[in-house]
Amino acid sequence: MFPNDLSPIFATTLERIRDFVLLGGPAMWAIAALSVATLAVILWKLWRLILFGAWSGGRHSERALELWSKGKRAEAVAELSNRHSGRARLVRAAMVAARDPALPLEAAQEETVRVARKLLAQARAGLRGIELAAVIGPLLGLFGTVTGMISAFQALQEAGSRADPATLAGGIWEALLTTAAGMAVAIPAQVALAWFDSVVERMRHDMEDAATRVFVARSAARDLQENGAQAQPRIVGAE
Repeated sequence: MFPNDLSPIFATTLERIRDFVLLGGPAMWAIAALSVATLAVILWKLWRLILFGAWSGGRHSERALELWSKGKRAEAVAELSNRHSGRARLVRAAMVAARDPALPLEAAQEETVRVARKLLAQARAGLRGIELAAVIGPLLGLFGTVTGMISAFQALQEAGSRADPATLAGGIWEALLTTAAGMAVAIPAQVALAWFDSVVERMRHDMEDAATRVFVARSAARDLQENGAQAQPRIVGAE
């Protein structure tokens, strides 16, 4: 019974959308396709950021960093072994690089930077598409308006002295529909782009802070070992 109650409303809504698109001409079809594509990219990006751990809170990463600062290196790496968020993956990569005795500090840091760039590139995937939609939406609307105005004035010229101002006005407002539709696509796209960009930027700061904490703890541990070795008493007569 529920689907049957909604079917007339759904059919009426689809018919109104179709009539609205037909009023705008070919440019409106392009804007309609752009709106569907933009919505799909925004939903996909939202899902990707959720999987990337953008709002996970980083509880496991914080636990691993606490273990790392206490010198429990193996436990810290094991804490992040099954985590797939961007922050956890970077922290684990930094810990693995820092634990490698064959890698000097500079090489370990470069490896961590490489992983961070790769993860941030994955986090930014799809933003170019949203940015493109925000740019070309108004342009498509303006294109539809210009072509509609041309058609309206051509009809006015052909009518000559018998031209009806109401016909011209109707052609103009129909042409302006494409501008409104283009802006209706561009504004939400721009808002989503700014929001996603702020989320990625916050993730970048969190990842940078976590990697810094890993290498600060490593440097502190090595300094402690070196100072401890120098502070050991020297046995007289030993070679």
